[in-house]
Amino acid sequence: MIEQADRVGSGRAWRAALLGAAALVASPAVAAPLATVDRNGALVAVEPYAPNIVRVTIALERKLADAPPGDGPNASADFAGWQHRSDASGDVFASSAMTVTVKAQPWPGAPSQMQRYFAPSLPPVSISFADAGGRALTEMKGWERAPHTVTGEQTFKVGASFSVQPDEHFYGLGQNQEGILDLKGRTIDCRHNYDAPAGETVCVPFMVTNKGYGIVWDNPSALTVSAGLNNATHFQSNVGERVSFFVITGATTDQLYAGYAKLTGTTPLPPKAAFGLIQSKARYETQKELLDIADGYRRRGYPLDVMVLDWFYWTRMGQLDIDRNFFPDPKGMNDALKAKGMRSIISVWPRFEKESRYYDMLAAKGWLLQHKDGTPVDGLAVRSDRAGALIDSTNPEARAWFWEKIRDNLGSQGFEWYWLDETEPDLVPDGYHYSIGTGDRFHNLFPLVHTGGVAQGSARDRPNLRNLILSRAAYLGVQRTGALFWSSDVQSTWEVLKRQVPAGLGFTASGMAYWSSDTGGWQWPNGPVAPRPVLLDPAGATAMGANYPDYPELFARWFAYNSFTPTLRIHGQRPATAIWEYGAAAEPVLAKFLKLRYALMPYLYSLGYGTYKTGAPFMRALFMDFPNDPSVATIGDQYMFGPAFLVAPVTDQGITERKVYLPAGADWYDYWTNRRYTGGQTITAAAPIDQIPLFVRAGSIVPFGAAVPSTATDQKLEQIRVYPGRSTSFTLYDDDGTTNDYRTKGGRSATLTWDDAAGRLSASGKLPSGQDAAGLVQVVK
Repeated sequence: MIEQADRVGSGRAWRAALLGAAALVASPAVAAPLATVDRNGALVAVEPYAPNIVRVTIALERKLADAPPGDGPNASADFAGWQHRSDASGDVFASSAMTVTVKAQPWPGAPSQMQRYFAPSLPPVSISFADAGGRALTEMKGWERAPHTVTGEQTFKVGASFSVQPDEHFYGLGQNQEGILDLKGRTIDCRHNYDAPAGETVCVPFMVTNKGYGIVWDNPSALTVSAGLNNATHFQSNVGERVSFFVITGATTDQLYAGYAKLTGTTPLPPKAAFGLIQSKARYETQKELLDIADGYRRRGYPLDVMVLDWFYWTRMGQLDIDRNFFPDPKGMNDALKAKGMRSIISVWPRFEKESRYYDMLAAKGWLLQHKDGTPVDGLAVRSDRAGALIDSTNPEARAWFWEKIRDNLGSQGFEWYWLDETEPDLVPDGYHYSIGTGDRFHNLFPLVHTGGVAQGSARDRPNLRNLILSRAAYLGVQRTGALFWSSDVQSTWEVLKRQVPAGLGFTASGMAYWSSDTGGWQWPNGPVAPRPVLLDPAGATAMGANYPDYPELFARWFAYNSFTPTLRIHGQRPATAIWEYGAAAEPVLAKFLKLRYALMPYLYSLGYGTYKTGAPFMRALFMDFPNDPSVATIGDQYMFGPAFLVAPVTDQGITERKVYLPAGADWYDYWTNRRYTGGQTITAAAPIDQIPLFVRAGSIVPFGAAVPSTATDQKLEQIRVYPGRSTSFTLYDDDGTTNDYRTKGGRSATLTWDDAAGRLSASGKLPSGQDAAGLVQVVK
């Protein structure tokens, strides 16, 4: 953050380095606030970005109050439609969407005897926020700035407290794997932490509520948030000199996500292959093994889009090469995949062993995470990790070099997309130094600058190839880099599967639409003894040892769940991962869900385009779509998948039914039986091993595509299924699936409209497939 310019020692070119980082991540230009008001020495800057987005900065020094936001937000201030007036209540800032009042503060009198001991040193500040109708949303009731020293730097803990409404609930803040969606009453350690006890945490400091507003906290250091605890919500950052945050308002949650997208960047439409099956393993040891798996899918008639080459294909960590002893012709391997209609992703790590060919150069240039004396930090002090220094992606020259080596060494061999692993980073920066300041000050920033460097290089060197990045962590704005996220190296147990569902919903509630998990878990399959009879005979399975007979059942339930997440990727540290390697009983179950995933490709891809246009996620916790049903506020084990599907994953071993709550305000069809239910009730849904409880909202249009081997094959529609119950519409979208032409030419689309009273479906024109809609309609009875 710019306010630290005077505090960075050791000759660091703080401001210049920060502006370099800002250039990469498109930080907003410096602009004066609409107004900066003085509250007895506390300076409060109010800076609108849209009628429903405002930034508030509080500091004791003018340069801190008026400085721009940190990295993450990339929009420019926009005062259009805002008015400022002063009256007895204070300073009032109003637009058509919200009113912000910086309340007047009386001149402080002499302190009482008790206040001499306990009164805060900071001048008090109180700021209220109301919606367009004047309804109170929240009030910032206090701020804090407590001095402490971090990594030798004299700095402060900074924070603010906000009021809470009755029945208010809180969501987002990135990825938390403790198994609870609603943040209310909890204290969240919002920092990237691979070693978090329940599974990796990822901090995206954007929190939304069910009361019409969200807060974007503008500070990249480690953050603690207590949401709705003791009738207040408290934010506290570990390093900073000011308080800076944004408030976004909206009549719907989608308006909040549109505001987040305006503030931090659009979510691109991924390549269409990203919506298909991504097949991975830790690890394919040879070129032949990888190609044999690809051939296995084609021989069996199973669709597949992407093969992944994970780690240790290199000769040393940091060589950025491919070991030709085991992958003698990587270009030929990729050509063979493309001939089958497949693409490839290769894992690229940000670590460099001392013995690797680039280490000395990177160390000499200061392009690695450093100790105070400027020497590189090599390895971790935990987990017996002693190999490799971290590239300093806060340095723009280091970022540019990293992309160029990926491009020249790996992209030249036919790899088009990159898996940027360890984007937390795994080499924890606390106590060390980036080029722009301490790792403590910028603890959560690395995913933005690291993925941003690859995104920027790809946009420059491959301007019409749609970018895709697999990333293990996120921060404000990372969605604009084309990154897809997953829940890290989770255990292969039923307990972990259960916690994936609310973890993913919390992550997408943070404005990051593309999330999934390693199907089957990443760690070696080793679970407790099954408490119930196993539903799938493990005979013939090679994916695990004999001591885990219920693992094929677990994998089948996980695969069914991930078939209804934004991306579907099989991965894991086990001897076999392809869908025929879990036993003869499991294979047809897995094939059924895989084929359903591809049948829904026209629906899925249209949802992805909708996210590009609106910023709203399409894997949606129920609070987003049913704000008038209080029963859904804390439900974290069910969700909407687009506007049509309600998904209720099975996450317990040996069960064949589960309770499902059907939200009020709609009727619901059981996808498997077409039975219709009235909303606002809990039912017991059948869940045999080859079914996931799946319901379709009455008044939905769902297009189904013909069977294809991959998304590289043009897919005709087989039917357009209508679930009557209300009039509705659905925009069907398609394009070439790989280029960036969708940004300028807009692809091909048609809006399907269902008139429920007339019982008739109409289309705005030819479907993207060139077909007429009339002959494809099937109305569910």
